Amino acid sequence: MENPKFIFFFVLLSTFLLVLFSEINAQQSKDEPYIGVNIGTDVSNLLPASDLVAFLQSQKITHVRLYDADAEILKALANTKIRVIVSVPNNQLLAIGSSNATAATWIGRNVAAYYPETLITGVAVGDEIFTTVPSSTPLLMPAIESLYSALVAANLHTQIKISTPNSASIILDPFPPSQAYFNQSLSPVITQLLQFLSRTQSPLMMNLYPYYVFMQNKGVVPLDNSLFKPLTPSKEMVDPNTLLHYTNVFDAMLDSVYFSMKNLNVTDVVVLVSETGWPSRGDSKEPYATIDNADMYNSNLIKHVIDRSGTPLHPEITSSVYIYELFNEDLRSPPISEGNWGLFYANSTPVYLLHVAGSGTFLANDTTNQTYCIAADGLDAKTLQTALDWSCGPGRANCSEIQPGESCYQPNNVKNHASYAFDSYYQKEGKSSGSCDFKGAAMITTTDPSHGICIFPGSKMISNKTNQVVNSTQASGGNGVMRFTGFHFKILNPIWGFTSCLFYFSFLS
Repeated sequence: MENPKFIFFFVLLSTFLLVLFSEINAQQSKDEPYIGVNIGTDVSNLLPASDLVAFLQSQKITHVRLYDADAEILKALANTKIRVIVSVPNNQLLAIGSSNATAATWIGRNVAAYYPETLITGVAVGDEIFTTVPSSTPLLMPAIESLYSALVAANLHTQIKISTPNSASIILDPFPPSQAYFNQSLSPVITQLLQFLSRTQSPLMMNLYPYYVFMQNKGVVPLDNSLFKPLTPSKEMVDPNTLLHYTNVFDAMLDSVYFSMKNLNVTDVVVLVSETGWPSRGDSKEPYATIDNADMYNSNLIKHVIDRSGTPLHPEITSSVYIYELFNEDLRSPPISEGNWGLFYANSTPVYLLHVAGSGTFLANDTTNQTYCIAADGLDAKTLQTALDWSCGPGRANCSEIQPGESCYQPNNVKNHASYAFDSYYQKEGKSSGSCDFKGAAMITTTDPSHGICIFPGSKMISNKTNQVVNSTQASGGNGVMRFTGFHFKILNPIWGFTSCLFYFSFLS
């Protein structure tokens, strides 16, 4: 006969274990730094809001920053678990900074109306106010305080943080980092800002661009240091005052912010990198704005954050970052680089191949594993045929599947056949830079072009890798290990103790 005490014990134990692992997952999610993206909208044919959000979900992008509070995007983000920072545009600062009622209305219309269905986590007040519209500086803190009061009134001030993104140029003498300090003409308002951020446990938002540091200091700052490339000890930058070694410009910029805050006696405010990135294309005066450099910078940045590397001054703190930006903004004014910071084109195809394999879940489109090369749209048959002939001939692509009677022969047209041949060549070449071009006849896509019984080479390779992973997992025979931090043991100890008491009660009483 079943022992009722045993059943009682089993149910309680199961409940406690469920609570335990929920606590662990929640704490891990809360503590882990993340990668987000900025979404600019100076884009021809920007995806409709619903398609944009679907694209974000498909790429497993979990944090975004908007430069306004676009109603359609906020509606589309509802119930998606994507966290969003909304922004007060610079041109609205005057009205909000001059009127508490206007600030309350803004929060009501742009935050409270969507939360909690849409997970708004922050409000960015203006953008680089101190440097782009210095005349608005006196309005910044009144606007921030009024917006915060509105959040308090709506009981949202603990869930939603308020800050303002700043240009790195507000920090003078940034290297060595230990000598950095805020522009003294801005010290009074920056002091007020930091005191507010400390009081409300909000981050200092900084736009940090090693690209501009490199361009302004060519010959002094090596390119390798700017791109997170591995360095020999002799090439590391050393702060002579602290003897801290810096292997990359990004960390040096972060620590210059921390030292600047320390000079104002603020040590409890963390830095959120609200913008960083590298342009993939520029004019003749920007020779380092290339696809390879953009790929190198953003790929290594992602790994740096996911690895929780911290900085030399604060190895225990890894700042979350928002990459600038999701899409190339082709409507931007010159120089050319202004419109070429995106990870993707407006049609959602990647600009270049990010190499982020094994670095968390950011970008399902780890393009080292999930991209294909197909024929570009709008080309004449003659151009495609020439590229197809080269692929199957000198290019040595495997074109057997597009021969009559084979699985990819239908539909029998040059674009379909060229797409298969292009992808075969692209995969054969290891998706290397330039292997999906064919003089402009090809383009990269993250959408699997396989159809019916026709399986494209890239899809076959992913399938093979998946089988290898499954087999490897089965062969491991349960050797997976769960890592517990000190926090987790604090939870475990009382639970183990309590379940031991339950066990004693169930069987020995």
